[in-house]
Amino acid sequence: MATHDTRMLLLGAVALFEPVNGYQIRRELLSWQVEDWAHVNPGSIYNGLATLAKQGHVTRNDLVDGGRPVAVYELTDSGRGELERLIRSGLEEVSTVDRTAFSAAICLLPLLPADRTLRSLTRRRVALEEVVAELGTPVGPDAAPPHALRMVTLWLDLAIAELAWLRETIEQLRRGDLPLDPAAWAPPADDPGWQMSSDRDRYRALLGR
Repeated sequence: MATHDTRMLLLGAVALFEPVNGYQIRRELLSWQVEDWAHVNPGSIYNGLATLAKQGHVTRNDLVDGGRPVAVYELTDSGRGELERLIRSGLEEVSTVDRTAFSAAICLLPLLPADRTLRSLTRRRVALEEVVAELGTPVGPDAAPPHALRMVTLWLDLAIAELAWLRETIEQLRRGDLPLDPAAWAPPADDPGWQMSSDRDRYRALLGR
């Protein structure tokens, strides 16, 4: 997975749940199955947070919670700017062979204002329409080996399917049928997120927030 995609996911997890500790971020991202579709090594999450802290994108706060030391993370202003840049890039830049950044950005849509989300998805739709037109341009049988041409056909079919999905998603957002407010959905009663929310309130109190 590209470094910028890993950074997007880590910054996004911090933004969604801050102040949050490293174990909670790891557990949350693994619940998204990022090790499968984003190829994130679970062990790299802590190193990634340390790197983001060195770069000034997150702040590490060392607290004592119930007699135990705990490091909790919050986004800085530069981290918020970097996260927005990464999400918008992930939404707008089209690749026929790698949709990892797009998938990561979709996971983090609630962190973007609705108007910016629509603008970025519309830009992606335009770019994807150009890709479909290019891939769909007929070529002669001598342009490439037959198996390579079949691969191009697969890329075209996938792009057409994504384009249909994208058009429908844009319309849902315009109609207000796809709410992005995290408060519009609540996890089941046994979800670890409830404990994370309780911990967040306690961390905020310890930080004097």
